Order: sequence, then C-alpha cells, then structure tokens
Amino acid sequence: MKLQLTFIIFITTLSVVFSQKRITKEDIFLNQKFNQDWVFGLNSMNDGVHYTTLKSGDTTAIEKFSYENLEKVQTVLNSSDIQDLNFSNYKFNKNENLILLETETENIYRYSKKSIFYVYNTNKQELIKIFDKKIRLADFSPNSKFVSYVYRNNIYTYNLENGRTEKITHKGLPNKIICGATDWVYEEEFALVQGYQWSPNSEYIAYYIFDESKVEEFSMDIFKGGLYPSQERFKYPKAGQKNSKVQINIFNTKTKENIVANVNKKTEHYLPRIKWTNQTNQLFIQRLNRHQNHLELLSVNPTNGNAKLIFEEKDKYYIDIHDNLTFYKDDSGFLWTSEKDGYNHIYLFQMNGKERRQITKGKWEVTQFYGYDDVNKILYYQSNEESPLEKDIYRINVWGRSKQKLSSEKGTNNASFSKNYSLFINTHSNANSPNTINLYNKKGEILNTIKNSDKLRETLKSYNLTKKDFFTFKTNDGIKLNGWMMKPTNFDESKKYPVLMYVYGGPGSQTVTNSWDRHYMWYQMLCQQGYIVVSIDNRGTGGRGSEFKKCTYKELGKLETIDQIEGAKYLAKQSYVDKQKIGIWGWSYGGYMSSLCLLKGHEYFNTAIAVAPVTNWRFYDTIYTERYMQTPEENADGYDLNSPINHVDSLKGNYFLVHGSADDNVHVQNTYEMVDALVKANKQFELFIYPDKNHGIYGGNTRLHLFTQITDFITKNL
Repeated sequence: MKLQLTFIIFITTLSVVFSQKRITKEDIFLNQKFNQDWVFGLNSMNDGVHYTTLKSGDTTAIEKFSYENLEKVQTVLNSSDIQDLNFSNYKFNKNENLILLETETENIYRYSKKSIFYVYNTNKQELIKIFDKKIRLADFSPNSKFVSYVYRNNIYTYNLENGRTEKITHKGLPNKIICGATDWVYEEEFALVQGYQWSPNSEYIAYYIFDESKVEEFSMDIFKGGLYPSQERFKYPKAGQKNSKVQINIFNTKTKENIVANVNKKTEHYLPRIKWTNQTNQLFIQRLNRHQNHLELLSVNPTNGNAKLIFEEKDKYYIDIHDNLTFYKDDSGFLWTSEKDGYNHIYLFQMNGKERRQITKGKWEVTQFYGYDDVNKILYYQSNEESPLEKDIYRINVWGRSKQKLSSEKGTNNASFSKNYSLFINTHSNANSPNTINLYNKKGEILNTIKNSDKLRETLKSYNLTKKDFFTFKTNDGIKLNGWMMKPTNFDESKKYPVLMYVYGGPGSQTVTNSWDRHYMWYQMLCQQGYIVVSIDNRGTGGRGSEFKKCTYKELGKLETIDQIEGAKYLAKQSYVDKQKIGIWGWSYGGYMSSLCLLKGHEYFNTAIAVAPVTNWRFYDTIYTERYMQTPEENADGYDLNSPINHVDSLKGNYFLVHGSADDNVHVQNTYEMVDALVKANKQFELFIYPDKNHGIYGGNTRLHLFTQITDFITKNL
C-alpha cells in the first residue's frame, strides 16, 4: 500500500512538472505577452470632473472621460480627422481650446527629443504647423498667444494670431552655446531639459544660456550600415573637468530687453532649477555649489535682475535636487521638501525664507509630493511610512494635523490627482501582482476600477508561477538589509540550487520594493529552469533615511560590495543553496557592482554579468560622480580603490561584459578600457558589443538577443 501511494505521488509530481507551461524569452521580450495595463497621456481637465488620455494604435486619439462613471464622453481629436496625422503626445493650452500635437518624434538623449509640432484649434477645427523642421521643447505661453520652442540652440516664438515667427535669442551654436535648452549633464543628472519658462503673466521668458565651448567633447562612431561611419560629437564633462558656464537671462516680451539674473558667483556652482511665483512675478532660482552640499534659494526681480537670498541648506554629504518648491496661490508662502532632519519631509516657509513649520515628521520618507489644495489647506503626498518596501498615498493639513492614508492596498501606489484634488487615479501593484488602476475620492474611497491588467492576469493563470518573498538578514557589521527571493517552481528544500543575484545598488535606488518588477517573468523563467533569484538592497540605497543612503559618500562601491558579499555569504549558509554556484548580474551602476562583487568576492561569486558598467569613476560625468565622490584631485583613493578596472588581477570565475557602442551615458570607453586591463592581466572573459545601441540596448530583436545571451551564460556557468 505504501509503495502504491509513493508511486501515485511520483506520477502526480511528474504530471505537474510536464504539464507546466514553459515561459519563453520570445514571449517576454519580443511578443510583449506579459505587459501590464497602463493609462497613457493622462491629463486632468480644468473642470476637475473630466480627464483625457491618449489612445494609440492604427489611429491615435485624445479621449475625454468622466471621473464619476469612467465613461467616455467625447473623442476630443482623432488622427483620422487631421489627415491621419499620428501624434505621440499632446498638451492643452490654459483654456483647453488649443492642443499642441507632437509628431515624428526623434529621441536625442535620455529625456530630450525633437519633433514636428502642430496646434489644433478645437473651436475652428483648424490645424497649424508651427515649423517645417523638427524643433524642441514647444510650449504655449500662459495667455495662449504664442508657441515657444527651441531650434538649433535658440529660442523662437510663433504668434498664433498672425503666424509670425520671432527669434528671441541669437547666440546659439551647436556644441558651443545653448539657449533655452540644457547641456548633456544637466539633462542626465538634474533631469532638467526645458531650459526656459514663461512668467504667469506672459510678460517674461526666463531662460538658461549654457556656454559649453570650453567643455571637452566625447565622440562616438555611428555605423548604420554605411561604407564609412559618421561621428557623433557632444560635450561631456567628466569628473574633475570643466563644466559649462551657465547664466540665466530674462527676456521682456514687450520691450524686447534682456536682463541678466545676478546669481553667478566667482566659485563654481550649478543652477539646477528655476520657477516663477504665481502672482508677484518673482523668479526663484536654486544655486548649488560644485560639491553639491550647499543649496541657496534666490529670488530675482525680473525688471533689473537683482537677487536676494531667501534661505539656504547645508549638508555634510550632499543635497539631492527636487521639484517640490510649491508656492501658495497668493504667494504668501511656499512648501519645500528637505532631508535636514535625517528623513525627507515637507516644510512650510514664509516668502522671506523664514521657516514656519515642519509638516510631516517621522523615521520614514516622503517619496513624492503631489500638490497642495489651497482652498482646503490640504497637502497630498506619497510616503513609505509603513515600510521602506511600501508606498502609500496620504493627505495632511498644512498645520501637520489630520493625517489620513488614502490608498487601501499594500504594495506600491502612485497617484495622479484631478486639478481640484477631489479625485485621484491610483496605479497599484505588488511583488506578485501587476497593475490595478482605480479611481479614488479624496477620502480614500475606491469609486471604480479603470484597468486591472485582466488580460495579463488571465495569461498568468496558465503558468505555475513561484512567489517573490521578502526577507531580512544582518551582516557581520550588524547592518539589517532587505532582500527578496524567488525559489524554483516545485522547490524541494532537500535539494541544492544555483543562485542568481540581481543588483543595482546605486545612491538612493531600491530594487527591493513591494512592486511588480519589469524582469519578473524572466526571473520566473529562470525559476522554472531550477534557479533561485535574489536581490538585496545594500547600504547607500534609498527608503531608509539620509544616513543609510549617504554613508557611502566618497567611497562609492566599498560598503555596497561588502553588503552584497555578505548577502552571498548569508545565502551560502542556506541548506538549499549550492554555494559553489552563486552568480550576480546588473546594469549600469549594477554592472559596476556585479563587476566589483566578482573581483573582490570571488570566494563567494563564481559568475558575473555586467551590462553597460562604469569601470572607472574617472570616466563618468561631473554632476553625478562629484556629488558622491568630490573630484578625482580631492579624492583619488576614493576613485581608484573601488574602480573595477584596478582589480582585474583578482578575476577568478566567469565574467561577461556587454555594452552598446553608442552609449552616450556610460561610454563604451568603460568596457574597452576594462578589456585592455583584463588582457594585460591575461584574464579570460566574454564580451559582446551592440553596434549603435545606447545605454538602454533596445530596439527590434535587441532585447531578446541580449537576454538570450545572458540566459545562455547563466545556463553555462551556474
């Protein structure tokens, strides 16, 4: 009887194994079979009771919905109505009777792009082309009389009433002077792309001028199948080198005068943000020293350019730039976020810079500030108050009282509020469940479900998926670290399994959150093949306060690598882990980390995959690198002791380097110099270069090809 029961269990187990549907790389990376739902082009209308979205497909359309019942009330514009002109983005003017349409878009760098722009008049049903060539940063003036834009590094305005174009600036020259846009490093590291802003009364345009003539150029060969490659050259300031000289001008649209904002100092600095007040037409400018540990907020008079200091912040490490300067409607005060008490929180200031109160408090972080309801004196924000792994939506009054959690489901919640803050659309996911997009009211009540990733949920039912589980452990230094683990399908604790760790690990980042992972199905595929997949957030990552995040200052890679090695040690002690087969992979900062882990921790790791890695911090840009490391001249050991290129003699195990040849961010120079060092040290490794691919390495079959290579390397070595 016992033998018969054992046989039945064996047959049942075998049946489960062979009936399990296999996840394929083609379905993940090519067929997009596991895409979750999103709402694209979400825009709250002025009335607060309607919103618009962008529908794409054979035709594109702007569709208007009712918040109350989620029913479509109108197709505002369909591409079939305008000679099948497909548009990829749209923007309403202040009165919502004009729509700026973006077509034929071409990406430049991470955020920047150029497009052909049109304006559609909904009243006249009239389409106007702004310019015959691709332009950048098109925007309506607040009074809707003009569309401003940047072309060949100069600012222009197009008069919507008479069709005339006026050139506002005249100094712009490629790779020398930029007016109205930003240089590469401001775009990448301050996420500042639009280098100009209209004043609310449409009388002034404040704009940046970047003089990058003294900045060194970086060049990349672009092949595109031609007989000879072309060369892309752009200004890229590497750590310790010269930055652009930056100034801010204010153009008076009536008098045509240019006023220089008197905010420059003799010492090197950055001007990472500008913002106009609502009523008083004062321009607020943030000024940051080159070490990025002293931030000043300045108020500039647009009539004469005179500036006065409103307040300043200093930090013993560095200050992160944000967009959370919010003025009261009547300019009687402003809201600001700061880490000055050790955690990121919201503060209220008078317009003269005097602090009135700290509104949010606690050993947790405000992770996003959504806005301020001036009528009801209520602030809306996202925070990780319940756990560094969770994100919830909250409201609190301006006196720091009557706090209420509005989101109802554990996991990661991201809100988009209506303009009057009476409603919000919440996008929620957790570690094992894709997006659900719900409509909430301001009391935190769910009114309706907009999308639920139903197609994906139905698809997932046909697979026997494992679960992503969270865990914590303490390192030998007594540091508590968070991690997640995905075990093989039909996991057997008596067996030993190979482990693949995923790392990013950079300052303020997090990979261990209760949210749907874009690589979730690839990890599920690896679990089907008998691997354990793990990720651990090391010291230096976000969500746990300023000290935890900034403790890696001046020594990037040191503590992070120690913690990842500690993670491998912890895993090796688990009875079900094959300690001889622990691998690690990462991209960008994660590629830097995976390289260091194999080189410094080869006793615990036998395999590493590094995609687009930094191999020497001296090769990376000024703003990012110096924020955490100061300059190479000031901190040579910090740069050299933790750069993978200086540890190639320690290589033991299997190392795979991957890079795109047209990576404008982490230059392929990093990989080529690493290859040279490895060859000099007579170390064997594998290498693959993707011609003409940037830091994202995507397009066509590229992602499928990349992850096929990564999977094959894992299979061969783990």
